Amino acid sequence: MPNPISKLLSLGDGKRLRQYRRIVDKINSLEDGLSALTDAELRATADRLRERAVAGEANESLLPESFALMREASKRTVGLRHYDVQLIGAMALNDGCVAEMKTGEGKTLVSTSVGFLSALSGDPVHVVTVNDYLAKRDAEWVGRIYGLLGMKVGLIQNGMEPEERRPSYAASVTYGTNSEFGFDYLRDNMVSSPRDRVQRGHAFGIVDEADSVLIDEARTPLIISGLSGAPSAICTTFAEIVAKLDPENDVVLDEKRRTVYETENGLAKIEKMLGSEVYADLSGATANRLRQALKAQFLFKIDHDYVVDGGEVKIVDAFTGRIMEGRRYSEGLHQAIEAKEHVQIKPETHTIATVTLQNYFRLYKKLSGMTGTALTADSELDHIYHMPVVPIPTNKPVIREDKGDLIFRTAEAKFAAVADEVECRHAKGQPVLVGTASVKASERLSEKLTERGIGHQVLNAKEHEREAAIVAEAGRLGAVTVATNMAGRGTDILLGGNYEMLRQAALKKFGVEDEESAAEWQLHAADAEARYITDREGYAVRVLGGLCVIGTERHEARRIDNQLRGRAGRQGDPGESRFYLSLEDDLLRLFGRERIHKVSEMMVQRGIPDDSPLEDPLVSKVITAAQQQVESMHFASRKNVLKYDDVMDLQRKAIYGERNAILDGKNVCEGMAEFVESMVDSLLEENCPAEIPSDDWDFGTVDAWVESMTGEKGYDASEIECDQDPDVLAEDVRNHLMRVFDEKREAVGNPLFEELCTQIMLRIMDTHWVAHLTDMEGLKAGIGLRAYGHRDPLVEYKEEAYQAFSRLVDSIYEDSLRAILRLPVESAGAASSGLSEEDNPFRPESMVYSDSRSAPEASPLNEPDPAGGNPLG
Repeated sequence: MPNPISKLLSLGDGKRLRQYRRIVDKINSLEDGLSALTDAELRATADRLRERAVAGEANESLLPESFALMREASKRTVGLRHYDVQLIGAMALNDGCVAEMKTGEGKTLVSTSVGFLSALSGDPVHVVTVNDYLAKRDAEWVGRIYGLLGMKVGLIQNGMEPEERRPSYAASVTYGTNSEFGFDYLRDNMVSSPRDRVQRGHAFGIVDEADSVLIDEARTPLIISGLSGAPSAICTTFAEIVAKLDPENDVVLDEKRRTVYETENGLAKIEKMLGSEVYADLSGATANRLRQALKAQFLFKIDHDYVVDGGEVKIVDAFTGRIMEGRRYSEGLHQAIEAKEHVQIKPETHTIATVTLQNYFRLYKKLSGMTGTALTADSELDHIYHMPVVPIPTNKPVIREDKGDLIFRTAEAKFAAVADEVECRHAKGQPVLVGTASVKASERLSEKLTERGIGHQVLNAKEHEREAAIVAEAGRLGAVTVATNMAGRGTDILLGGNYEMLRQAALKKFGVEDEESAAEWQLHAADAEARYITDREGYAVRVLGGLCVIGTERHEARRIDNQLRGRAGRQGDPGESRFYLSLEDDLLRLFGRERIHKVSEMMVQRGIPDDSPLEDPLVSKVITAAQQQVESMHFASRKNVLKYDDVMDLQRKAIYGERNAILDGKNVCEGMAEFVESMVDSLLEENCPAEIPSDDWDFGTVDAWVESMTGEKGYDASEIECDQDPDVLAEDVRNHLMRVFDEKREAVGNPLFEELCTQIMLRIMDTHWVAHLTDMEGLKAGIGLRAYGHRDPLVEYKEEAYQAFSRLVDSIYEDSLRAILRLPVESAGAASSGLSEEDNPFRPESMVYSDSRSAPEASPLNEPDPAGGNPLG
């Protein structure tokens, strides 16, 4: 068998990989010496490495010893030795790359080497997984390895309280999902005390399934919203109205871009039923309600985008098929769908904190990733995250047979053919995994299999709780599994079954609930039963050809298709894959319409019946071209959305930076004189300019402003002898305000006064920031219309965003000073115990969370968005 390292060196990234090979040789040379050490000596060696890292020794110098230590610890705790190619993968991670490693190549073990190395200095290491189940499974498994070397592994799970999260982040390595890490970052920038923070910073991130997290789920932001009152009855009104529209004449529907808007005829019909003009509401609220109702009616489909369960609309993750409990669409779309489905409409929300996953992950000083399918997205990963993709060879050759696509004229004929194929394979005992694109498709196929008496498991958004167990059994003799869109990703399908799960099932059969309380005979019996099943069935399945993977629809991204194929043929196992397609599939219907129409005509002319497939390289080329078109479109959209969010990212970092500085002890009072000077200069520049006679100065506005700041009457700017010099008046106004400020400080007492100033500044900053987010959402929603005036929407957005941010900063300082100057001295003591929670925009009980997978699809913002406010189409 050829050396996989030699194979790796032939792939083109020669210089980097030759360097890796030399380091692998160093690591291997240390193995015998470490094997001779006791566990205590191994731990002592790790402690010495930690001391060197803390002293500042570079990672590159520590790498060979740390990788060798982790390999030895793994051998002793979980019985697995890192292969050389796994060490290569870990080195790619250490260099901030995406390591492309096929399914079953041990990515979880790969992450331990670089995780241990990076944690030696005490910096936090975050390992990002795609769901809570995988985070928990991996954290518990690798925790045994890290533990031998004196490191702790933390776990973040949905629903954890801050008191549980803090020690998890204090651990050397922390496992969690992208949403949990991102929401904790946002919440840490909403706390009122530095003690309430949970994260320790963003030193090194390792993203598992990097293409899914960094590309598929990064289109729209993480959002924390606050409840803002009862739902509007207009949701129901618009749901009833749009249901009566004619899709052919009243709306323009673009399924490719996922946009819909009303025609002139449609608008007239809507306004007649509504009894008022939609665009007469200058706030845009009514137009937004209509826009969301149109999306709910024509773009979002039940059992595809969402399900109705227990009287609630629940979002289905488009990339895994899982139900996203507790997540809601933003911008009023969720309420529109609730109205459409006649379920209870829940209260509306407004954004109080938000960040895109792209900008969250760019917070990390070093970011790396692992996945089985990244090479087709290498340009995007490099462009957005500066992470090159390094393909890592398999430890054993892949012998899976990937067969050509079979194309049918109709979806019905396609599903019938799939059922025939499954029946044939099932009859001889070969396990089959069928991938579908939606819940509806999985149920459609399930009905056909049931009609034929074929026992099977369905894994979709409605069965997600049994996910791991179903996937683990998918490689057993005679197993048939129907899975929605790669659900179960992260759990290997082992031929003959999963030994550990079979062992646990055997223990339960013997009446053992807790393994620690099991008798010796029960453990031996469970082990023997699991071994017997996996050995016997594994051999039989290999003889039959391994796992057969059938895809029923091509995904928009080639990566997703490759992920499905990759479920078969792991670790050198036999296997095969094939896609069954129809000319009615969404991808072909939307993006290859003209060419597919010609193919359909050709099939008719040739007399090919509906139930006979066409296997033609030309059609496969059309499919690949359509996928590339969609990938390019989404990449352009994500790049463009990022340009807009980069503007907000700068503002977010500025506000969060100032907020954290105040929390960490920055003295607000010390900068007050500077605030006052800036505010007074702006006031007099506008009302008392030096260019006009002082008799024409607007002293009344100055007096009113001073009164508004202090709450006291009596200041008369006209009495100040300034001899046409506004600087003299400015100095007097500043002195007056600072005198009031100093009197408050003296009356309250300096320590208490400084604490009050800090609390007031933080509360006003938070309130204004939340209002600013709402304003910026409105600006972005309508900015596309500027293109109709031949203006660049992005340039316009940047300019207006800058102006809005300048006003925000001014208003934060001005309103903070006003609150301090008007502070009643007699109630200062009571105020010091904390400002009213009624005014706190960050009350935990009022927060609603929506992540990247639960926000509406973003349309490219450098083009006018028809759904964003064009009343006449």
